[in-house]
Formats: sequence, C-alpha cells, structure tokens
Amino acid sequence: MALSPQWLDELRARVTLSGVIGRTTRLTKAGHEFKACCPFHNEKSPSFTVNDQKGFYHCFGCGAHGDVIRWMTDQRGLAFMDAIKELAAEAGMEVPAPDPRAAQRAEQANTLHDVMAAAQAWFVERLASDEGAKARAYLATRGFNARTVERFGFGYAPEGRQALKEALRQFPESLLIEAGLRIAVDEREPYDRFRGRLMLPIEDARGRVIAFGGRILDAQKTDAPKYLNSPDTPLFDKGRTLYNLHRAGPASRKSGRVVVVEGYMDVIALAAAGIEDAVAPLGTALTERQIEMLWRLVENPVLCFDGDAAGQRAAMRAVTRALPLLRPAHSLRIVRLPTGMDPDDVTKRDGARGMEALLEQARPLIEVLWEHERDAAPLASPEDKAGLKARLMAHVDTIADQDIKALYRRDLLERFSSFAFPRREERAWQPGRRSAPPVPVRDPAQTGRLRRATGKGARDALSAAVLAGLLRHPGELERHADLIAHAPLSDPRFAALVDAVDDGAALETEALATILSERGLVAPGPEEYASLRFGFLVDDAAPEAARADLAQAIALLVERPALDAALAEATARFERDLSEGAYAEQQRLLKRKLEFDSRLRQMASARSAAPQGTAPQD
Repeated sequence: MALSPQWLDELRARVTLSGVIGRTTRLTKAGHEFKACCPFHNEKSPSFTVNDQKGFYHCFGCGAHGDVIRWMTDQRGLAFMDAIKELAAEAGMEVPAPDPRAAQRAEQANTLHDVMAAAQAWFVERLASDEGAKARAYLATRGFNARTVERFGFGYAPEGRQALKEALRQFPESLLIEAGLRIAVDEREPYDRFRGRLMLPIEDARGRVIAFGGRILDAQKTDAPKYLNSPDTPLFDKGRTLYNLHRAGPASRKSGRVVVVEGYMDVIALAAAGIEDAVAPLGTALTERQIEMLWRLVENPVLCFDGDAAGQRAAMRAVTRALPLLRPAHSLRIVRLPTGMDPDDVTKRDGARGMEALLEQARPLIEVLWEHERDAAPLASPEDKAGLKARLMAHVDTIADQDIKALYRRDLLERFSSFAFPRREERAWQPGRRSAPPVPVRDPAQTGRLRRATGKGARDALSAAVLAGLLRHPGELERHADLIAHAPLSDPRFAALVDAVDDGAALETEALATILSERGLVAPGPEEYASLRFGFLVDDAAPEAARADLAQAIALLVERPALDAALAEATARFERDLSEGAYAEQQRLLKRKLEFDSRLRQMASARSAAPQGTAPQD
C-alpha cells in the first residue's frame, strides 16, 4: 500500500510527538523542547531532544533522528504499516484502502520533485541571462538586494510557449503537465503555463519546491492575471500550504510570533526589512487547515492585511473561518495597516521599527468582529440595531467550544447593550415624582404561588440577590436587559423584568414589583438571599459602588450556567472514555468552578455588611 505525502503529513500533524514518546520515555520540558536520556543508547546525562514544532526527535550522542513514524518503527519495533495503523487510530484518521495505482502515484511524486527542482534551476538561470533584464529591473524597483533575490530563489520564465519544454527535455511532457508547468488543451498542442513572468518558488515544510508563483512584467497585458500560481498537483495543495513556512517556523520560535500577510511579495518585503517570521496564504483566504498549522507555531498568530477594503474583507473571512475552531488560549490577532498601504509601503516609509510598532498594536479577534459588524450597515432604527444583534449572535453560534461561546456571547451582548442602550443621566428628584419604596417582602399567602411559578420553591441565593439588586437599583435593569435575556436563567422573574424593559414600563421599584405581582410572582425577600451579603443590598451603600457590585454579580450569574453545563459535559465524557484528556478537561473545569465559588463568596461577604433591611454591623 502506498500512502500519499499529504496524508502522511496530516498524520504527523495530528499526533503530538512528545505525547507518543512520553509514554515510554520520561521527558523533561526545556524551553520549546523536551529532553531525556536517550532510549537508543545508555547515557547518564540527557542528550536526547524532542521538538513538537519541528516534528522530530534527535540524539546528540548517538545520532538517532526521526519523526513519530520512525519512532514507532525503530523504538517500538513495529512494521511500517502497523505503526501507521496505530497512529491513525489515535489521530482519528482512516488509513486509505489499498489502491493498485497508489504505488505509481507515490513513485511519480518523487519524480515530480525532480521536475520542480529542474524547473527552478532553469528559471534562476534565465533571470541571470539577457532575457531576464526586465525582471531584474523590476526587482531593483522593489529594493530587493542580491541576497534577498538569491535567498528566495527568484527566477524568470521567458515568453516562449514551448521554452520550458525544450529546456526540460529529459522529462516526459506528461510529467510537466502533472507538475502544473504545462497546460494541456483538447485538440491543441500543450503550452507553458508561465510565460514572461518573474518567478518565485513555493516550497513545502522541508524546503522542497512544490509549486511556483509568477508575476506578470508586461503592464500592457491587461487580459492576463497579475499573479499566477501553480494549480493543485500531487505535490501542491494551496489550501494546506503557507508560503515561507519553512523559514518563518524557526524565526517564530525566537520571536514567539508569526505574522500572516496577504501575498508572497509582502513576505519578502518584510524579510528584506529584517522581519523574518511572516507567512502568506496562496491566493485564497486562510483555510481551517492553515489556521491549525499556524497554531502549531504560536497560540495567537497576527493577521496583517492591507488597509484597503479588499484587505479588510480578507481579514473578516479569516475571522469567520477561525470562530468555529477557537479553543482555550488559541485565537487570532489582527492589524489594520494604514489605508492604501501594504507591508512593503510601511517598511519603506517607516522602516522595520514602524512595522514592528504596528504589529504590537494587533487587536483581539472579538474587537475586530464587533467593529466590523457595528460598521457594516446604518444603525438608525430599532430594526437596524436588531439586525446588528442578530449578526453578532449568528457569529457566536458558530463557535464549537462551549466555554468560549458563552464568553463571546456575554462580551458581545455587553458591547451591544452599551451601544444600543446608553445609560441615561441620573435624573434629579422632582416634586410629585414617586420615590422608590422598599422592595416588598413576601407574605405567607404568596409563598405557595411563588413555589408553583418557580418550579422548586425559592430560587438559589445568587439569582434572588441579583433580582433584589435590580429592584433596588431599577435604572440598571435597562443596561443589563440584553445580557439577562440571552442567559439561560430559569427564574421567571428575570423574564418578567426584561419584558418590562421591552414594553417601555417605568423602571421604578414600585412599578416593577406591581408587574411581578400581576404575573403571580413576588419580589425576593431577605430569606432568599440571606447567605449572601452583597454591597448593593446595603441601605447606605454608595450608588456607584452598588452599581459596580451589581454588574459583577450579574456577570457571575450569567457565567454560571455555561460553566455548570461544560463541567457536566466534561464529567460525562470522562465517565464514557476514561481518557487522560477527558480527565484533564474535567479537572480544569472543576478548578474553574471552585474559583467561581470562591469569587462569589468573596464578593458576597467582604464587600458588604448586611442584607437589605438590616443595618451594617461593626
């Protein structure tokens, strides 16, 4: 059975090398690597290293070297296919069924590498010839010195339709077509794909040429694309390739950063300015696979797109691709370049320091998402604002991680509420205006009715305390209504208060208590929240401090259901498969739950003196 290079690369990417080796060899973290005493020879001091980012192990003592597949065959003693099957099962991949043509394709892939290497050598040779004068002149206008031209392998494809075929006569034409260097058209003679273009090799993670990009040099050819890339071939899949990854990877391990720009010329411009950790997609928006490749380098790649409308659309396409993939600590940051400028323009105007300063200002994904949707359409009417809210929630619904989804929902709803319902100025007291009476206390006759309305008697203390706080500070209800409305709160009194806001009811304590009563509900009494002594429930609490405490209590109340649900799901998952990963996730969420309870206790005891209706105690 022959397995394609792409399939094997996917297998290596899905399996963590240190995790596999760590099952039989004790590893110690050392910077970006792991160290151990070599399992292939006896030694007392560790000289064996494992590097997950590079995907290989190496012993400086005996020279043992390999990837995760080599480990399984050399250290575990498995046959190649047995090692593949075991790793594929761990990675959740299906081993391709036997195909009599697979061996031929694998052999052909090796030959295609030879074809691409020969083509690259020829393009470089043509650049140095008289034919390449126009291409050299263009490179001079870009400010690329000889070192940059040589390092990135610039070349030139002459105008002739059969020039490359004549130069690579040692290879059959079928291979040139398969490599994407020639185009075959029915009933016509095949011809060279790249003609009259400045050529740039596209290399894989091992630095082998797998494709080419060509920039047109004749501005009069308006019918031809400015940039032309190789088509997908057995060597090249543009959705799974990042330009310059083999150079940017080592640089990113030093900088702790990787920068994603729009095209390969931007990458080269940054490298020429001394910024080495840049990569680029190849004519498409970032794909899910490319985002995962970036996350193997750093947790928060920086997207740096041009400041024009097209650049911002490209940034948003990357944002929407990333949302479903978000996981704890892994996200994207985005830089908006000055309007009409690309990285080359910035480095020429402001130098590498100016570009570095812009990169330092990269903003979190959620901020870019909010600003894009806020500015996407006019917001002159309630319907417009409702459309903004719907768009934001549609983005949130694509997030798979439940914790992140809940936090994004809360953050975006808070931003929306502050934007759509700005806080009113405190109104001065006027004669005849109703003052806010004390919150009504439940009487025994109403208790049974409340039990029936809430399902299981009195609600928990946090819900009751927040309800009491909203009734004591009714002006805060409008500010937090949207956040409360989208939270999975089971106490029907919250829905009644939110409906009051939507209906335009007077946001005063007495009026809200009446609305609750009309629905067969009553305001929470001190006995419901006696265990919590929040500052906003104290009679003489300072207004600003009370509002701040109430906002924090609401945030805790909204966060709790998502946290409880995630913990329950993780516990159920651990009970099903008893894996180390499931156990670790359950323990992480359990720790968060304990931290949540601790925050609640601290807020509800240290910041206040007594619940409503009692005087503070010394």
